[in-house]
Amino acid sequence: MDRRHFLRGLGVLGCSVAAHPLLTTVTMAGADGARSLGDQRLIVIILRGGMDGLDIVQPQGDPDFATLRPTLLASQAHDLDGYFRLHPAMGDLMPLWQAGQLGFVHATSSPYRDKRSHFEGQDMLEAGTGMDVPLLQVKDGWLNRFLQSQQGLTSETAYSIGQVAMPLLEGAAEVRNWSPETTLLLSPQARLLFEKVYHDDPLFQAAAMEAMELADAGDIGMMAQTPLKVAGVQLADIEMLVDYAAGKLRQDARIAAFSMSGWDTHRNQADGLPRSLTRLQYAILRLQSGLGAEVWGKTMVLAMTEFGRTARENGTAGTDHGTGGVMVMAGGALRGGKVYGPWPGLSEANLYDRRDVMPTSDVRAWAAHAMQALYGIDRATLQGSVFPGLQMGTDPKFVL
Repeated sequence: MDRRHFLRGLGVLGCSVAAHPLLTTVTMAGADGARSLGDQRLIVIILRGGMDGLDIVQPQGDPDFATLRPTLLASQAHDLDGYFRLHPAMGDLMPLWQAGQLGFVHATSSPYRDKRSHFEGQDMLEAGTGMDVPLLQVKDGWLNRFLQSQQGLTSETAYSIGQVAMPLLEGAAEVRNWSPETTLLLSPQARLLFEKVYHDDPLFQAAAMEAMELADAGDIGMMAQTPLKVAGVQLADIEMLVDYAAGKLRQDARIAAFSMSGWDTHRNQADGLPRSLTRLQYAILRLQSGLGAEVWGKTMVLAMTEFGRTARENGTAGTDHGTGGVMVMAGGALRGGKVYGPWPGLSEANLYDRRDVMPTSDVRAWAAHAMQALYGIDRATLQGSVFPGLQMGTDPKFVL
């Protein structure tokens, strides 16, 4: 039995599971101080379900927008730059926009095209490859390959309790995994028993110490038993996840990744999308407060989705699977207050396949430029190993 299986066994024998369909895994990568990744932090959020970028960052200056979106045109949207407006459910982020700590990339996409499958789209997004590479041949995620390219990195000892790590961070580089759906409940007697039984066994003593460390974080996991809601939107799981991530990022961790679901809006989008936006907004603001001004000032948050939605709303007041979408960026390391990326326009001739927002940039390039600016990674490594086949293009200089 190895340490990973031992810890899984502890999860089965001594864990209280807070069952909630929205709970997810947060994955951390530790750094050995300035000797490796320096002091910069990168947080990647995968928005599962195909987020509708046209509804979030609305091009109300485009003459075709109102025709395509007659019921989804938000009159209360917040003006960003005179052309784009931000969905009302994200209004609490406007101070970040005004401070230059919030930005967006419009009309961006992974290389995934035409099939519009959530599973394939997410797999390609997290693999970081192109359509020319069969996904079954990809054994690791792009963020893990980034870690593999670095010298002197140390991760905190790898563990997995509950759900497995996100594909984004799966691979040879060692990372830690923590799932808020599982809380270890260890009595003082159990702690004493662990210490005595494994005192003379270095392998299992270390594993037992990790188990007790998780138990010490039990107050985070127990928050699921006290639902936190704002305007009827469940936020307790996001609070757990973000607080744990922020706590680690204030210490040795430099990389964090987690996912948020609920972005598949085929019907009644005006009712469903604001709930998901409230959760994303809360996650960003909670990260800002949890990290504190000093660490937030060195942080870049990239929130990306597998594909956007159709330009035209459908007959059920929703939108269907599309292509070009929006990436959300935040953090003190961002040169924000701007909607990045060439805007293709929404006339039928300018749409992809005459139905979707035309992608004008590769979402991988934005992630690559962020890592290059934050950590000094050379372009050859990013285009050859981290994102094989990517052409990064000109630096958009969105990192301070």
